[in-house]
Amino acid sequence: VAEMSRVSNVYVSAHPNAGLPNEFGEYDLGAITMSEQVGEWAESGLVNILGGCCGSTPDHIKAIADAIDGLPPRKIPDIKPECRLSGLEAFNIGDDALFINIGERANVTGSAKFKRLILNEEYEEALDICRTQVEDGAQVVDINMDEGMLDGKAAMVRFMNLIASEPDISRVPLMVDSSKWEIIEAGLKCTQGKAIVNSISLKEGKDNFIKYAHLCKRYGAAIIVMAFDEVGQADTQQRKIEICTEAYDILVNEVSFPAEDIIFDPNIFAIATGIEEHNNYGVDFIEATREITKNLPYAKISGGVSNVSFSFRGNNPVREAIHSVFLYHAVKAGMTMGIVNAGQLVVYDDIDPELKKAVEDVVLNSDEEAGERLVDIASKFSGTGEQKENKRDLAWRTWSVEKRLEHSLVKGITEFIDEDTKEALEKLGRPILVIEGPLMDGMNVVGDLFGDGRMFLPQVVKSARVMKKSVAWLDPFLEEEKQGCGVRTQGKILMATVKGDVHDIGKNIVGVVLSCNNYEIIDLGVMVPAETILETAIKENVDIIGLSGLITPSLDEMVFVAKEMTRRGFELPLMIGGATTSKAHTAVKIEPGYDKGVFYVKDASKAVGVATSLLSEKLKPALVQSTKEEYEAVRVRRAKKGKTKLVSLEAARKNKPKLKFDKITIPNKLGIHVFEDYDLNEIFKFIDWVPFFRTWELAGKFPEILTDDVVGESASELYKDAKVMFKKVMDEKLLQANAVVGIFPANSVNEDIELTDENGKVLMTLNQLRQQLDKKGNTPNFCLSDFIAPKDSGVQDYMGAFAVTAGINIDPLVAAYEADHDDYNSIMIKAVADRFAEAFAEMMHYKFRTELWGYSDEDFNNDEFIGEKYRGIRPAPGYPACPEHSEKEKLWDLLNVEKNTGMTLTSSYAMLPTASVSGWYFGHPESRYFGVAKINQQQVEDYAKRKGVSVSDA
Repeated sequence: VAEMSRVSNVYVSAHPNAGLPNEFGEYDLGAITMSEQVGEWAESGLVNILGGCCGSTPDHIKAIADAIDGLPPRKIPDIKPECRLSGLEAFNIGDDALFINIGERANVTGSAKFKRLILNEEYEEALDICRTQVEDGAQVVDINMDEGMLDGKAAMVRFMNLIASEPDISRVPLMVDSSKWEIIEAGLKCTQGKAIVNSISLKEGKDNFIKYAHLCKRYGAAIIVMAFDEVGQADTQQRKIEICTEAYDILVNEVSFPAEDIIFDPNIFAIATGIEEHNNYGVDFIEATREITKNLPYAKISGGVSNVSFSFRGNNPVREAIHSVFLYHAVKAGMTMGIVNAGQLVVYDDIDPELKKAVEDVVLNSDEEAGERLVDIASKFSGTGEQKENKRDLAWRTWSVEKRLEHSLVKGITEFIDEDTKEALEKLGRPILVIEGPLMDGMNVVGDLFGDGRMFLPQVVKSARVMKKSVAWLDPFLEEEKQGCGVRTQGKILMATVKGDVHDIGKNIVGVVLSCNNYEIIDLGVMVPAETILETAIKENVDIIGLSGLITPSLDEMVFVAKEMTRRGFELPLMIGGATTSKAHTAVKIEPGYDKGVFYVKDASKAVGVATSLLSEKLKPALVQSTKEEYEAVRVRRAKKGKTKLVSLEAARKNKPKLKFDKITIPNKLGIHVFEDYDLNEIFKFIDWVPFFRTWELAGKFPEILTDDVVGESASELYKDAKVMFKKVMDEKLLQANAVVGIFPANSVNEDIELTDENGKVLMTLNQLRQQLDKKGNTPNFCLSDFIAPKDSGVQDYMGAFAVTAGINIDPLVAAYEADHDDYNSIMIKAVADRFAEAFAEMMHYKFRTELWGYSDEDFNNDEFIGEKYRGIRPAPGYPACPEHSEKEKLWDLLNVEKNTGMTLTSSYAMLPTASVSGWYFGHPESRYFGVAKINQQQVEDYAKRKGVSVSDA
């Protein structure tokens, strides 16, 4: 009810049952109790009409009427019309939306590979094409099954149903694409969210157009409307505007179709074809877009961008430049979304000046010879697809010092920062004027570019490095002015990784982004107790407190901090972030403990907007209210989901997987094996680059991300810097990698695993947990112990354990970079160490499978290792299959980890150094990862008994 009230611009009427029926079909909820419960809805302003349904009697209705007598009805919120699409997740296209990329490779008419897979009925492989597009940043996925040798309707239904079972694909909206209405309708019936129909037009006349528009409206879909009528496709600006205006008028006034769900495709045609009539096609589209968005309220614009460069097929550099220039002007004119081929876009500002001028002339049709000039120079840029780097351009060094400082900040150039800062101080007279003038001007540009999606996180961190170095040079002069007024900032934010947690890369990145937007950051570091956080907040008179954490015990510590803030009477906003945090946990666990404002911040790009709103008298009330309503809706949803059906522990044990243990390989080398100062060059071969880019909030597959339409330039620059750091670390042996691995005889007893020595003496008992969800069909209730032969089977099985680190010696490196005000390399060295640690874990698992145990003879490449094509798993304590962090203590004791590697555990079981990985090795052919999820009190008590701890500790 709360969620409906928040998002609906119509009246809300609620008629609940008098509770749930008992076993006799009767309703037991009394009139007074029911009236108290639903009366709260009226008191909270959630409803316009209240009544009763099943089980309610005249007494119930009278009690409800008495309870709400005199209360005002709900005020209907003023909700701005926006195109609101969805897969499993909402996707709103508002005024502030950036250009939207449509994935178009799941199209049998446009992708030979996808067509082959569908015709061969290799649907699982075809799903991977969709998955890759989403991973690479597609925000909408187009599905087309128009092929003469295919039953398009059946194929569409089958494929859409398969997508529905893949959350990583179906989370984004789908575009149902076909020239046949029956295929579109079949696809719409299978979509889980709000889709886009591609497309309808006036080509078959007004009556058919209205018919299909009504059906699209009935199915709740947005629509692509082609600029196409009975005469043909619109090819001039006037025709485009006329057809789109006519279609808009019919849709809005005759069909009552929501204007915000209308997306026009005014037709993008090839330019520079040598045909005079084609010369103005680019201008026609751009100007038609401008007029349509200006005169047809809420309508959106889409198009197939690759069409515009078709004349230069085979010359990718020129096509890239045409796409970039065309989009630059089209997006400024109002183009909302489009299909842009990966690898066929270049950053507008980086196009060779000669090529850019020629392309601009063609796109904007500046004169009759423009096309010929582009054709004449095109061969100069035909090479490999990468524009050759010109000689270093230092023309900007002739600019004014203010402009030079701004340029250094935006481009992340530190080379001249000291001399330019000195010159600016001599010119402006006071250090405060340098900071509040050119430095903040430059950082404001950086903030705007980042907020607009035209600059990405690695570039922002480089800009912050320039800023810090300049301010560091000014520090002695600032000290002299201490008696004067200080530098004005947006506000003061305290940040800390909570007690027990040692991870800080994400927190540091958020701090950099906030500081780039003129916030003063007080960073307390890692493992910070609640008392220190709160005392510092009071002492420093901060405006906002920000908490970060990566491991799951940190969530409980955040709850504790929030409750302490309530107990001590704080009224500051509390921002929550980190890998394990979520909106759901914040709403359900943290916010109820502190009612002065708790705000979940998903990533660095959201932090600035939240902080700015919280420190604005005008914006804060709306953000606080909307967040409270949003969290209440989350709690209501979670409460409903909380009624998950669980089976008894006995039933779960009976439903364990039936596995065979008749082909167990005897290990080559039992016992503990220590690997000290392992060769980093060998480890580097196992590096997975995808998580590295995610650390910097750049999403996409590697190496495709390096040529991505949106983030490719930033990713390539980051990749180049990372390779330099990796090489430096390996050549100079800056980090040390240590590991310890053990393999032991093992057998299971229900959910326990007994590890023994070669003589059968029990060394350690590992306590695991079993899934208790009520599984349907033949799906078992898994426990990790299931992958080890039962003790009563008489079969001797084996199991491994490991702990690896690549973070030895990292602290002085980080300290040196931070002392040099170099956040970029401080974060970089941590990210590099993390990648080495994960690669080391992957490499040691390979060594374990093929040498130490020797059950596997494999020859995989790195992509196959990353994709876990091998036999066996390596789950880690604290993760879904074995969620109890305290089992790490047993692993530490079993392998003598601290002595053998230098790794330690904090009080919350976080590992130091942070670039460390540990866990268990299972080798059964059917071993797999899973999540234990919810368990009942019975298993909690059983676990406590097995582990020898109290039920409350368990």
